[in-house]
Amino acid sequence: MNRSEIFSFLKTKPDISVLIVGGGINGIGAFRDLASNGVDVLLVERGDFCSGASATSSHMAHGGIRYLENGEFRLVREAVQERNLMLQNAPHLVKPLPTTIPIFKRFSGLLNAPLKFFGMLDKPTERGALVIKIGLMFYDAFTGRQRTVPRHEFLSRSKALAKWNRLNPGIVNAAVYYDGAILNPERLGVELILDAESENPKARALNYVSMVGGSENTIILRDELTDDSYDVRPKLVINAAGPWIDSANKKLGLSTHFIGGTKGSHIVVDHPELRAAIGDHEFFFENNDGRIVLIFPLFDRVLIGTSDIPVEHPDDVR
Repeated sequence: MNRSEIFSFLKTKPDISVLIVGGGINGIGAFRDLASNGVDVLLVERGDFCSGASATSSHMAHGGIRYLENGEFRLVREAVQERNLMLQNAPHLVKPLPTTIPIFKRFSGLLNAPLKFFGMLDKPTERGALVIKIGLMFYDAFTGRQRTVPRHEFLSRSKALAKWNRLNPGIVNAAVYYDGAILNPERLGVELILDAESENPKARALNYVSMVGGSENTIILRDELTDDSYDVRPKLVINAAGPWIDSANKKLGLSTHFIGGTKGSHIVVDHPELRAAIGDHEFFFENNDGRIVLIFPLFDRVLIGTSDIPVEHPDDVR
């Protein structure tokens, strides 16, 4: 169905099983899963699909390596498995990403690591070569037989500086492990929608459609292109509005406070010398206080981040 056909259908048959509000990657993922199970589902997005946080992410399929030191093994296992599936199912959009960690100390963090693991230490601390080596061994183990990326590699100081001559000469080692780079997250989202619609004729997706209100049984949708309104009667509503979850709930008469006032922030720089120096590698740096800085190749630019910045309302985020 095209856009006008979907609206015509909803006018005559407003009863649907599931309405998903929010066309970012979470809403799209739920849409595809429901469609693959034969569910009658409608996805609406007030802007374009994957135009919010999903488009302005770190562009990584991240296995969550840093959560190992907190003992969150189940989370890391799930993240690695999902990363591997993305590499397998969308190899034209998700590529293995070699990530290099310059290491400046050998034994730093040995005493702090078990304290973090048992929740007895909250502040960030520097990680030395031995702690990083142990973490990467666990990280490789979670990949299991799904060998979608190479195992990690530990480099001596001389080999690391020979490969990247612009690295700080004060390093003692460098480690290389692999995650995934999502080249075009917007395209990935659109392809998931098209896949769902082709598999299930009862799966319908509309962008530039807002949820503007509703009662216990009826949800009011507005076509942002024509200003026309439509009533639908879903059995279940999935709120996948991302940072706008509380705003969407308010339109349904619900008062919630699920979303905090911070955003993850990056800068993208046009620096040909830096872009040439990092090649196809992400670099994973630590400040002396243990905070992480990522330098990431993004086409012909360099993405640097990430940092949390306070923000009061998601509409103010750019």
